[in-house]
Amino acid sequence: MEYDIHDYDRYIVSFSGGKDSTATFLFLLDQGIPRDRIELWHQDIDGRERTFFDWEITPDYCRRFAQAFGVKIYFQWKEGGFYREMMRENALTAPNCYELPDGTLGRSGGTRGKPGTRLRFPQAAADLRTRWCSSYLKIDVCSAAIVHQPRFHGIRTLVLSGERGEESPQRAKYAIWEPDRADLRNGRIPRHVDRHRPIRDWKESEVWAIIERYRVRVHPCYYMGWGRCSCKFCIFGNRNQFASAAHISPELTREIISLEGQFASTIKRNCDLDALIASGTPYPHITDELKALATNYDYDRPIILPEDEPWLLPAGAFGESCGVM
Repeated sequence: MEYDIHDYDRYIVSFSGGKDSTATFLFLLDQGIPRDRIELWHQDIDGRERTFFDWEITPDYCRRFAQAFGVKIYFQWKEGGFYREMMRENALTAPNCYELPDGTLGRSGGTRGKPGTRLRFPQAAADLRTRWCSSYLKIDVCSAAIVHQPRFHGIRTLVLSGERGEESPQRAKYAIWEPDRADLRNGRIPRHVDRHRPIRDWKESEVWAIIERYRVRVHPCYYMGWGRCSCKFCIFGNRNQFASAAHISPELTREIISLEGQFASTIKRNCDLDALIASGTPYPHITDELKALATNYDYDRPIILPEDEPWLLPAGAFGESCGVM
């Protein structure tokens, strides 16, 4: 099958606010794709009820990023987010929610199936049934938003994501081009959706180079020392990342530690979180100013640096990526 990046009506960038999704979006601009055909889609891990596992600032950082570059952004989430899915006990999984262009919300799912129980954290495993945070809170809600919107019928849509082979052997095997899981090009009402991973073979130096060229101020977590912008309490985090997260958000950390006891199941298979944190060292670049910014819900700094402000490589660049799959 022949693919041409210019041969699509709509472009969806799966946008986390991290460096790789930022580079993926900037790659589209380099290809001359008109901004009015690009949409950023952010899968909001925690949903709208409360922030539990993710960074408080991430949703508004993503909004400000879209505003700075003059593109639309739409959010998708599972009702109740990470916390509700984790605490599910003899209940159906929650509905998927997604913003629509007219300002309303779409909802799907959560009404059929077999009741189930989790009462445990997702595990750092390749199997998405075990690592359910990726499947239930990211992949499924994104696909549901495409499948249940008639505006994707009869057009060609390209979904772009920023997986890079340098991050893990599994990601190195991902296809650069393939039909997306939401594709239904041969259906009675065709929905043509392809998936593209344009930076799969990029090195991290190439990612930072395009970000510097566009003078983007990246997510606050990078300036504090994180090498990846995933959840604040990402299950793949190492001892230093969890020690850093505990330093920034001690109350949430205590709640998570108490849930390990309640579930009789830990986030890390060989160590409870309290011991893991005690063995780590918070990143030295965490300041009160950055900590306040990262745990705020309003991002108030220019995304594109003004001309008189030098672009600086953040402390977390080329640092700990911690075992993504």
